[in-house]
Amino acid sequence: YPSEFLVQKITEDNQIPLHLHVSVSLQYVAGLKGNDLVEFFHGNIAEVENEELRHLMWSSVLFYKTPNVEVMACVLLSTKAIYFLLDDSFIRADEHQSDFWDKENSDCENSSFYLSCCFVLKLNDLQSVNVGLFDQYFRITGYSADHIVTCLTRDSYNTHTFIQQLMAVLSLLARTPSPEPVDKDFYSEFGSKNTGKMENYELIHSSRVKFIYPNEEEIGDLAFLVAEKMDGLTNLQSLNILLYVLAFQVNHVEGSAQNTSSLQPKTLLLTSSDLFLFDEDYISYPLPEFAKEPPKRDKYQLADGRRIRDLDRVLMGYQTYPQALTFVFDDVQNQDLMQNLTLDHFGE
Repeated sequence: YPSEFLVQKITEDNQIPLHLHVSVSLQYVAGLKGNDLVEFFHGNIAEVENEELRHLMWSSVLFYKTPNVEVMACVLLSTKAIYFLLDDSFIRADEHQSDFWDKENSDCENSSFYLSCCFVLKLNDLQSVNVGLFDQYFRITGYSADHIVTCLTRDSYNTHTFIQQLMAVLSLLARTPSPEPVDKDFYSEFGSKNTGKMENYELIHSSRVKFIYPNEEEIGDLAFLVAEKMDGLTNLQSLNILLYVLAFQVNHVEGSAQNTSSLQPKTLLLTSSDLFLFDEDYISYPLPEFAKEPPKRDKYQLADGRRIRDLDRVLMGYQTYPQALTFVFDDVQNQDLMQNLTLDHFGE
């Protein structure tokens, strides 16, 4: 039985983000409080009797085999596994991945039950955790393509809390100790590191799970990519990335029953002179060890870019977090009239 403090903490965390829609089955889970939530976990989700529920988090998730489908999940961390409680509509929306999901319950589709499927990643199968830039997301990697999941928390606090809880739970695992290190000579010790590329920061946990954090080079690579997209900017030294945040672009859908708005996941980058929106691949990079070929798309693809000097005004909504911002730019076709004085701007 968990302590009162833990039950209270899990109850407080059991809140679906307001801007994301979930199925009735997940709304039922979000309505559970206190010991009802713990009993629900032990009665419906837990695989062994003596495991303890340690942490709960609501997050968007991506699977390696379905990189274009972002789905809402209730993420439950126990002393044995990480459980991703998913919307049943996710399975129906992605029929071509039939080998990935077990379809035993497909005959229940017309019944009055609200189904959820649960993806389980046992802690013993966990190999590494990659933390994204500025703790906006993290990727959990197991031993195969079926066992790679990215949690898009879009919140450094949630990422940090989950990683801390995961490290604490991994410390309880009884794994065989690593073999004693072999004494290396001077040349092999220093020669292998001369690759010209700095490795990411790695923290190898006592359970032998790697926690990999991004280094300064990733920001440098991103700055170089941004500089390529900016016309006429040759001085990379003066380019500073002021803000990197995972956000949603709101596309207003008119003509529907209610004028609804769809949310498109985007990476927003702010520099001292421009505002960029990128489509980012959050799941394929860095390449897992078993990958035989590079991903089909680049990590960053430019979706939109505007100059700050063309920004007319910023409209702020007054709703609760997350805040909605509307950027209004001057609609000038030729962005810089002084760019080339030889052009005849007043002709045809």
